[in-house]
Amino acid sequence: MVQTGIDKLRHKAQFQRGLDQSVVARSPHFALHGASSPRIDPAEPRQIGAVIPKRWAKRAVTRNTIRRQIYQAWTDWCHRLPCGTHVVRLRQPFSTNQFTSATSSLLRGVVRQELNQLFAQRAQS
Repeated sequence: MVQTGIDKLRHKAQFQRGLDQSVVARSPHFALHGASSPRIDPAEPRQIGAVIPKRWAKRAVTRNTIRRQIYQAWTDWCHRLPCGTHVVRLRQPFSTNQFTSATSSLLRGVVRQELNQLFAQRAQS
């Protein structure tokens, strides 16, 4: 297996370490936690975690759709971001009146656009 230096967080302790870091970028629905000072160590892995609370996304299909969009956007942006652990946290719900289907292409598009803005904001800092 080829090691790309990109890993998903798997354990509670890893998520807690990521969430203990400061918020480095925000969007209307998401917050990105990460180290406030970029570390330039190419050997250090880039790790990503997604926290989607049931409080903000009641249905599992909605949480999974958002999580998949986070990981897909991460693969597009990870090499432009600093090394280290990052955690994307959903901080507000998406309107169920506007997005009636949990897997609609409209919801996926809005989530992807917001994540791109979030990662671009982080890349510029």
